[in-house]
Amino acid sequence: MDETGRRSEPRKPDTRQYDAASTGVGKSWLASALGHKACRDNRSVLYQRVPKLFGDLALARGDGRYGRLLRALGGVQLLILDDWGLEPLNADARHDLLEILEERYGRRSTIVTSQLPIDKWHDVIADPTYADAILDRLVHNAQRVDLSGQSLRRRRGAKSMSHEGLMDMWTTLARRPHTHSPNNNPRFKTRLED
Repeated sequence: MDETGRRSEPRKPDTRQYDAASTGVGKSWLASALGHKACRDNRSVLYQRVPKLFGDLALARGDGRYGRLLRALGGVQLLILDDWGLEPLNADARHDLLEILEERYGRRSTIVTSQLPIDKWHDVIADPTYADAILDRLVHNAQRVDLSGQSLRRRRGAKSMSHEGLMDMWTTLARRPHTHSPNNNPRFKTRLED
């Protein structure tokens, strides 16, 4: 019940997925920007590159941190999974991903960035039963954004060779508010132990 005496339903979080076939178009940048906005709105955020995440979870199985890491992944209000689908998942990674998404489904928000189109995700998951379960929890409630265009790194590299490019970069850096950088914001985490 809320303060007016009406029964209030819990708000369902968005599950957002950013999907693009090109490298360097800004998927990670956009996901991080949304993470910073969530931090400014007083929400907890955890950014993880998927290949590193599964490596960390595999190590955690051996040293007793596994349960704690799964709880951290399930409990953070916004989980950003960057670089999804760079390599096929093994059995442990499939299981871990399903457990993480099951814990978050309908309660917490997740952003996934990938270079692969969704129709190739079954191949990355490499097990049809797990693939159906994972994609059911991730894709069907997603708001999808396809990004395309020239690599931002390539454009920035070409610009940086010129005087104008250096001036543009300096102006951009000078305008950035330092209080919202990941290093200065305690709610934006890039490591599970934080």
